[in-house]
Amino acid sequence: MRGVRMRSAGVWLALLAAGAGGCGLLPGDDEDDRPLRVGTTDTVSALDPAGAYDAGSWALYGNVFQSLLTFTPGSNAPVPDAARSCGFQGEDLRTYACTLRPDLKFANGDPLTVKDVKFSFDRIVRINSPQGPGPLIDTLRSVETSGDRVVFRLKVPDATFPFKIATGAAAIVDSSRYPADRLRTGTGVDGSGPYALTSYRPGESADLEPNAHYRGAVKETGHPVTVRYFRDPAGLSRAWHDKDLDVVTRQMPPGELAGLTPSDSGIRMSANAAANTRFLVFNLRPGAPAGPVAVRRAVAAAVDRQALARDVHQRTVEPLYSLIPQGLTGHATSFFDTYPAPDAERARGILQEAGITTPVRFTLAYSQGVATDQEAALLKRQLEATGLFRVETRKAEWKEFQEGYARGAYDAYCVSWVADFPDPDTFTTPLVGTDNALHSGYSDPRVDRLIRRTQQNDQRSRLATDFRAIQKIVAEDVPLVPLWQKKDYVLSTSSVSGTQYVSDGTGIWRLWRLARI
Repeated sequence: MRGVRMRSAGVWLALLAAGAGGCGLLPGDDEDDRPLRVGTTDTVSALDPAGAYDAGSWALYGNVFQSLLTFTPGSNAPVPDAARSCGFQGEDLRTYACTLRPDLKFANGDPLTVKDVKFSFDRIVRINSPQGPGPLIDTLRSVETSGDRVVFRLKVPDATFPFKIATGAAAIVDSSRYPADRLRTGTGVDGSGPYALTSYRPGESADLEPNAHYRGAVKETGHPVTVRYFRDPAGLSRAWHDKDLDVVTRQMPPGELAGLTPSDSGIRMSANAAANTRFLVFNLRPGAPAGPVAVRRAVAAAVDRQALARDVHQRTVEPLYSLIPQGLTGHATSFFDTYPAPDAERARGILQEAGITTPVRFTLAYSQGVATDQEAALLKRQLEATGLFRVETRKAEWKEFQEGYARGAYDAYCVSWVADFPDPDTFTTPLVGTDNALHSGYSDPRVDRLIRRTQQNDQRSRLATDFRAIQKIVAEDVPLVPLWQKKDYVLSTSSVSGTQYVSDGTGIWRLWRLARI
């Protein structure tokens, strides 16, 4: 998913697994019911699940909404949440059915039925928001209901469908509180997740209280939580050092993370193997400066990822040379194989051979995040130092930025992408498939065929060859240039436990696992 979202020596890496069950929430034992204060630089672009497909929004959704399936900590296989059971019907992977748990309710007390499940999926398709999760469920044809069963009919075989309905794209909303044909406005939420949203101030804070009506995979209640949203890492850092926060996630300044060690007094630190990545994406619409493939290849030949990792992110990120990051099936080094080192003369030769007049002028847009100003400035210097490009950098607020690249307002733009679920499909279909979530205008029938072939096989570990073939084509076509990947870090005071569960690579922000000790 789109992210406004680092590895240092000696960091304590905690990846723990826990089971799931079907019981409701139980009272906590901690007598201290003061809200835990969690800080983040994430941005919530919309409270309505039909209108957002970004990391900050989905982090909140995972706490206040419920999906049919979910992921347990450290697991790569979805388990039932609002559903009692789910599975494919037949062997063609075109029909998927779920049976709901009995006596489900929304936090407002309204019953949750199969009607609400169908309504939630139908409105995503009907509203078709440019910033919504439609591209993730592009294989869905229709939703049917019968008794306590929900049946999904798919356009094509899709072994990844269970993963997709374990994400924020499948958040179930109350059909009596949400309009069917437009996004809901205001600051209210009606979901059935582990928490109820009691107060929300856009760009400032969200107050969460345990939802007494919740029934699903989560076994134990969480503490009340106040999430505070910061515009930049510097603000988050100040609040942390002023002891205004108990927990900080995404994202402290790189230099500060790089200087932390396990021996630092009074601090707990955990890091996960989440696949968080950064790409330079090109606008391939007709007439755009990066329309000719030679321009994109020349940029790929000129970019110095090592300098980005070293000079901007202080080695808290690792250079990325592929569409699929390290740690997932099918990871390759296709961009390193094709462009092994920054080479201005090679870039010049590519443009000359194609008859491209230099310098090529284009805009490079970006939004808030960790060191994004410095990153954009260094990319501009790298490209202009070749004498082949003139780059105008442009910064925009997150919502404006998303709307801008969706309508083709920028020639190129830097986007962070966070795994929706632990499967390589989350880096292929939404990034380089036709009508992709990046709105780049890229489409290649070879890539689409390979994507569909990977979706037809439920033996995910056997698909490395096809995923590598996709990445080879992408390195030839260069609709985007991979820049880096990183881990997520969570810091807390020593009096807070459970931070290792907050972010563990499954795409779920488990605030209910935090507790005072």
